[in-house]
Amino acid sequence: MLRSLKNERMVFFTNHPSQAEPLIAYHITNLIGDRFNIIATRRAFDELGGFLGKLYQGLGCFSVVPGIADRESFKMTRSAISKPKGKLILFPEGEPMCGENDNLMPFQRGIAQLSLWGLEDALKNDSNADVVVLPGFIKYVFKATDSQILEDLIHSIGKIERKLGVDSGDRNLLRRFLMVGRILLENAEKEYGIQNEPDADYNHRTGKLRHTMLNNIADKIGLDSFDKDADAIQKLRVLFATIELIELKYPSPKVPKINDELLDWAKRECVKTYDLIVIKRDYLLARPTPERFYEYLNRYESIVMGRPFHALGGGPSHLPRKAHVSFAKPFKLSEFYSIYKQNREKGLDRLLERIHDDMQRLLNNTDHLTRNIIAPFDLENTRTHDFH
Repeated sequence: MLRSLKNERMVFFTNHPSQAEPLIAYHITNLIGDRFNIIATRRAFDELGGFLGKLYQGLGCFSVVPGIADRESFKMTRSAISKPKGKLILFPEGEPMCGENDNLMPFQRGIAQLSLWGLEDALKNDSNADVVVLPGFIKYVFKATDSQILEDLIHSIGKIERKLGVDSGDRNLLRRFLMVGRILLENAEKEYGIQNEPDADYNHRTGKLRHTMLNNIADKIGLDSFDKDADAIQKLRVLFATIELIELKYPSPKVPKINDELLDWAKRECVKTYDLIVIKRDYLLARPTPERFYEYLNRYESIVMGRPFHALGGGPSHLPRKAHVSFAKPFKLSEFYSIYKQNREKGLDRLLERIHDDMQRLLNNTDHLTRNIIAPFDLENTRTHDFH
């Protein structure tokens, strides 16, 4: 199927929970036997003194500056799609990387717009032009025995408990992980002076905390145009984009001018907020797989141990993993172009829905690749305050 697409214009969409997806996508392009372009955030090109930027460019990557109308990047994107046999890899979740392999973040609307613009440009030179859309999904599964995984998880959560100065008592592994989440929530609430509401559960409390933290970051860095009524993911995307513009010293009166110390604080606070956004009690309780345990562990190590920012990629995996890549049936972008020409918003919505539905279906079909290492909802003899 992949090799049959070699001579087609094509856009490949896949999930983006970590740093590994661009390399996996590059491997897929080799299977197809053609060169692809990849969009990456501008910040990534400066890592390792610019060495990674040169490497990325050699692999067909070009940059986009988030948070602005990056016309040069948009122009390059349209060109990459519209040229004969043009191929582009897009990650519709964008940044920050979600770190969750069993969930999809809300898609960024711009990826649909750029794809249709690319088709429009192709049609200017060839009235029969079309673009193939290939949705994919990458599922990571740990390559280790249950005993190896449990030994590493028990050792790792023990280090975090000692750092926090808490005793695990008679709790099993699942309860120990939830206890740490509860302590991190309580510590953050104390830091921000948030009073508990009577009978408020964990998810309600984290929701209140995350918005308090995000609004505080915007106030501290002087971001005047910040919408405090937006949802948490949208707020976080605006803050991450603003931080990148500050780091790039982007010349605009709308970009706050802050010192390096405040910039470093804002970045860390954004990551901490994001880690708290995605720590959901039932996510681990309902499906305590190795992969979900390690997603929690990565966030705990980021907050407690100062491990590299999880929301920006994090550190290397504790144990080796295997990537399983699945594909939906390819479809033609022209299926949505006529709708787009009649009603732009409706066309964009329909295209995004199709891509999301295909990727969600692929995600749902990966359940059999992993297993629970603790019985789901194993809360026997649980101390109630671990979860509220």
